[in-house]
Parts: sequence; C-alpha cells; structure tokens
Amino acid sequence: MMIITNKRAYFDYSILETYEAGIELKGFEVKSIKNGRINFAGSYAIIRNNEIWLLNADIPPFQPKNTPADYDSKRTRRLLLNKTEIKNLIGKIHEKGLTLLPLKAYTKNGKVKIEIGLAKSRKEYDKRELIKKREIRRQIRKESER
Repeated sequence: MMIITNKRAYFDYSILETYEAGIELKGFEVKSIKNGRINFAGSYAIIRNNEIWLLNADIPPFQPKNTPADYDSKRTRRLLLNKTEIKNLIGKIHEKGLTLLPLKAYTKNGKVKIEIGLAKSRKEYDKRELIKKREIRRQIRKESER
C-alpha cells in the first residue's frame, strides 16, 4: 500500500534507476509512517562505511506524549539493501552529479519499504520544458473530451 510519494524529487531530478530498500525503524515510527506521517522534503541518502543512510527524513512521533524525551524526528536512519546493490550504487554515486533520493514509502507484506532513486539534477530549462509538455497533454485531453 502506497503511503507517500516524493513529487518534488520527480520534478527536480531525472530518475535513472530505482531500488527497493528496507528501513531500520523504532516501533512508534512504524505506526507513524503507516498513518502517513512521513516527510521527504530535503531528505537524501548517503553511503558511509558500505551502508546506506537516509538523512533528514522527518517522521513525527505517533503519540508525542508517549515518546522518549530524546527522540529526534529527523534522525539518520539506515536503509537495508543487498551488498551487491550497495557496491553497485557506490560505483555509480562517484559519477559526477548523481544523488540518492527517497522517492516513495509504502508497505509490503507488513514491512515499511522505501524506494530510493539514483537521480541527476535537472537544469532550469529542463523543468520549464517538462511544464510545457504537461500543459500540452492537459489541453489535448481537454479537447478530446469535448
């Protein structure tokens, strides 16, 4: 079941590859995510010590009064991938201008999964072109409905 999609990432970046990753969470974070309370704004993934870490993903507590006092909603969380996938990503990340971004959060067999994407930043003129194409598609759809 889809929980959230990072629409801003699809607009600002062109996605080259996607990977499905598990995420290391605490119990109350899982409940919060399943209620749709996760924010990917400004979040990204990095590779440190042959592990992938998700930074700046905001997961507010499920019950604020029942949460540990030292809880940080934007803490760094480990993403779980196969070693071969991590090695593959390490090689590709070192290419110029590539970033790892969280794209979607969803549940699969009761587990929370994060889809991360290997992305390249779009230039301003690419974004304008994308908006023009969308607008043309809308107009065509509108004309065909008449």
